[in-house]
Amino acid sequence: MTLDTAPQPYGTPEVPRVAVRGEARLEVDPEIARIGITVSARGTDRRTALEDLTRRNNTVLDLIKSYGDPVEKIETGAFSITPELTRHGRGERIRAYHGRVHITAELNDFTTLGELTTRLADLELTRVDGPWWALRPDSPAHGQARRQAVLEAVQRAREYAEALGARLAALVELADLGAENATPVAMAAPAGMMRSMAYGGGEEAAAPPLDLEPQRQTVYAQVNARFTMTPPQL
Repeated sequence: MTLDTAPQPYGTPEVPRVAVRGEARLEVDPEIARIGITVSARGTDRRTALEDLTRRNNTVLDLIKSYGDPVEKIETGAFSITPELTRHGRGERIRAYHGRVHITAELNDFTTLGELTTRLADLELTRVDGPWWALRPDSPAHGQARRQAVLEAVQRAREYAEALGARLAALVELADLGAENATPVAMAAPAGMMRSMAYGGGEEAAAPPLDLEPQRQTVYAQVNARFTMTPPQL
């Protein structure tokens, strides 16, 4: 005779189980902010457009780097030089060349962010997008949310057991939502968005720094937990 030693997912009358979900939702201040910078140039020949684009790109990079430690990361993305054809005529005549470079900067000082954003937007043919607020992947806020979710699961299971005149006996399983066969919950965007766009130019006096209010971030954590409990007093 073979004994069935497979675990009983729903427990037994002698060892009943209770399954719950623990959830936590925290509102915390952002830790970093990202901005996107697009540098443009236009010239009647390729060399002129490229030289202007190189000069403006170097100006932007020098300005960002001049802020030192508050700037955690600078990355250059797409670069393009595109010919613009004339609208009329049978031949493929080039009217002008358009050049663009996309740069991303990540900052941890939001006072610096406001000043830098204003100065970048004041540059010649320079567009600024953002900021996009975010937490770092290793932010302590994620761990805090997970701990709260576990505590909430234990409290919920204890309340169910007490309602039956029983008490919790042991933890059987603890799993992130989606680690089993559950459908993952759609999460909110990792960073709130507030966009500001500008094309700079001219020799006017410097604009005052933007006063940017950081957008608080929402951190979610959800766990599934299963416990055994003592036989209920029905």
